[in-house]
Amino acid sequence: VAYPSLKPLHSWLKDLLDRLSFFNAWIEHGPPSVYWLSGFFFTQSFLTAILQNYARKYKIAIDELVFTYEVRTDLGRDLVLNYNDTYVQKLQKYISTMKAPEDGCYVFGLYLDGAAYDWQENLLCTSKPKQLFAPVPIIWLKPVRISKDAETSSTNFYHCPVYKTSQRAGALSTTGHSTNYLMTVTLPTDKTEQFWILRGVAMLTQLDS
Repeated sequence: VAYPSLKPLHSWLKDLLDRLSFFNAWIEHGPPSVYWLSGFFFTQSFLTAILQNYARKYKIAIDELVFTYEVRTDLGRDLVLNYNDTYVQKLQKYISTMKAPEDGCYVFGLYLDGAAYDWQENLLCTSKPKQLFAPVPIIWLKPVRISKDAETSSTNFYHCPVYKTSQRAGALSTTGHSTNYLMTVTLPTDKTEQFWILRGVAMLTQLDS
């Protein structure tokens, strides 16, 4: 039994060692300032825990909370773009120098499939020729109370699905969650949502190589 992955054996083994390093560093040094979202086996439980911490802190029922998403192009550019580094190297060079947000969490390790991200304009953009995948900047997962204020206009955001692998297909597990689909993240865009839907744009937590 292992986590979903389409990587060949060599890449899978490197990925496995990085995941072990991720949790080992967490145990020895405490929660990181930025979480490697790809490193979790059951990511939904981590997302629920973030909401639970916020609910307990502000004494709000967890059922009244949802996530809002803020792409932080001003943080961790080297952390995101140097994806050939091992997790330990990333921790020592980048993560250890960053500060966690007051509420919610920062996450990294996502890739866009079918599009890219404009770091200058902080917008979803079309990918370069022959570019299959593009790294996504750090995203701030911010819990907020369900209200009209928490809703985002579909004309300014693309509701981007997030999958564990490029297969984009999974089964319903005994926990009631998909074995592949994770969540839907809103990404800022200057194009219509239909434009990105027709391109089949999604985010992945890991690549096939």
